[in-house]
Amino acid sequence: MLWFQGNSTQLAKYSFRLLLRNRSASKTVLPVLTLFTKDPCPLCDEAKEVLEPYKNRFVLQEVDITLPENSAWYERYKFDIPVFHLNGQFLMMHRVDISKLEKQLQKLEQQGL
Repeated sequence: MLWFQGNSTQLAKYSFRLLLRNRSASKTVLPVLTLFTKDPCPLCDEAKEVLEPYKNRFVLQEVDITLPENSAWYERYKFDIPVFHLNGQFLMMHRVDISKLEKQLQKLEQQGL
């Protein structure tokens, strides 16, 4: 599990570097699942437990929205965490929707991304 601290531009660059690192380390590129969170966040902890069986299918990147450099994410998601993005695109919020996650992961796996 990875921890990211930075603004949205840094987040995009960091996600891209993660994808490149995955590509060089393996023939299979794992998608990046970004969790927007804060501490404490019992719903985020619960979401991570639900995601545990899928952890070999993505790289989990956590973004603490309470850090000063993440104030834009805080303003956007302060009442909605946990929020998940998959490869930089909004995926879901509040609770893990396994069917939605599975559908998007399969789509990416079929595309080879």
